[in-house]
Amino acid sequence: MRIRIVDAFTDRPFGGNPAGVVLLESFPEDAWMQRVALEVNHAETAFAHPLPEGGEADWALRWFTPVAEVRMCGHATLATAHVLRSTGAHEGVVRFATRSGVLVATPGEDGSLTLDFPTAPLTEVDVPAGVAEALGAEPRGAVDTGPNVGDLIVELADEKTIHALAPDHKALGAFSERGIIATARAEDPSRGYDFVSRCFFPNVGIDEDPVTGSAHTALAPFWSPRLGSAVLTGLQASPRSGRVRTELRGDRTLLSGRAVTTIEGELLA
Repeated sequence: MRIRIVDAFTDRPFGGNPAGVVLLESFPEDAWMQRVALEVNHAETAFAHPLPEGGEADWALRWFTPVAEVRMCGHATLATAHVLRSTGAHEGVVRFATRSGVLVATPGEDGSLTLDFPTAPLTEVDVPAGVAEALGAEPRGAVDTGPNVGDLIVELADEKTIHALAPDHKALGAFSERGIIATARAEDPSRGYDFVSRCFFPNVGIDEDPVTGSAHTALAPFWSPRLGSAVLTGLQASPRSGRVRTELRGDRTLLSGRAVTTIEGELLA
């Protein structure tokens, strides 16, 4: 079978967030998919197979990090939709049956893809003791992102603080199910983005995720009321970097971006 590495939320190779994508006839044993994800060793590897016509979804989709299956992943969903479109395996809008319900990917005329994801339910919480020390920066506040995302959002003073973070990754694992989303307002929105973030997910084997779609289902409802707009662009300021356009629509959030296939090969095992 074919396996592909796709860089998501970018329009150039070696940017954005890389994901493995494997198209199957049906899902094999979980242990095999987990071993493949460990071999690929990117933030997520997506496994998908077609479903019978006439149902609520067109493809079944699951995502694995190198150490665990996750409930929701934006960049690997974008990568899978890109592979389906670029290979001709599926044309037009594609509906994925996932652990987070049916997720829809819609191709744009400009080559972008837009994902329709559930908006994360946000709950303000006290900043846990030890977070500032683990991050190396003092949070202004903290928000729990609910079960699908499983992170703690911490707002920091400014964009410069986000770029300068050098956290204790192991220590960050104590504060939420998956990890920490650190975020701040953009210093200069004329640069084409409204807020910045970095995502640290030690509990699923990812010290820093390059560009995280699922995190933006929480960042959109976090920033939209603060910035007074339902449509925003987030810059994830990891070393690879990438931008996610968000549109808040109540209990759904639209995430838009591009993807590029960088590697294609044959999976022999």
